[in-house]
Amino acid sequence: MKQEVRDRLIFALDVDEFSVAEEWVEKLHGKVGLFKVGKQLFTRCGPEVVKMIQDHGGGVFLDLKYHDIPNTVAKAAVEACRLGVKIFNVHALGGEAMMRKTVDEVHAYCLETGIERPMMLAVTILTSSTEETLRGVGIDRPVAEMVTRLAQLTKTAGFDGVVASPQEAALIRAACGDNFAIVTPGVRPAFSTMDDQKRVTTPAEAIAAGATALVVGRPISAATDPLDAAGKILDEIEAALAS
Repeated sequence: MKQEVRDRLIFALDVDEFSVAEEWVEKLHGKVGLFKVGKQLFTRCGPEVVKMIQDHGGGVFLDLKYHDIPNTVAKAAVEACRLGVKIFNVHALGGEAMMRKTVDEVHAYCLETGIERPMMLAVTILTSSTEETLRGVGIDRPVAEMVTRLAQLTKTAGFDGVVASPQEAALIRAACGDNFAIVTPGVRPAFSTMDDQKRVTTPAEAIAAGATALVVGRPISAATDPLDAAGKILDEIEAALAS
């Protein structure tokens, strides 16, 4: 499988033990492009889990969804750069000033140190959220409208792309152009279940809609043969790219 295809598959390390995380990295590092480290694993294991992934030849998507005052988020982003992660993210709902400050601080740090700048993404609306969820926090706009608005704000602020549901990928692509990353969780192949995701689609549909990378967890980790499941997803991605 070509590296270009593998780079489009990100495995979600949604586990709570270092040893379990390492088992998955050892098993899948030849199949997936990056490993997503989220709040649970990072809170439990800290930067050591990032280094472990890197020592095995894997890249890291640090999925901590920073959302705070601009200076705090910018400083946290610099620390993500210091860890050598390939991708990190923030919440777009933190606003343009927060994202612009982050862009400025990250650019300055990477220029000063000569390190490669990570891809910077912003989360639009979580894939577990519905319009009822938004109304519950006082947002009376449709999910699709909010996702598009936040994606445009993200681009204006200088970020590389967004994390968004594959169901909104086509809308984001139309609003933000071709040179804008769209990383999509909520991807469920036909052989898996939906779990707690609400706005989901298949890998092929997500790529066809404009997604640039897919975050997949349980469809691989809960499969009887995880390597086979990852291979099937890669095949679907490759076919979608060729069509």
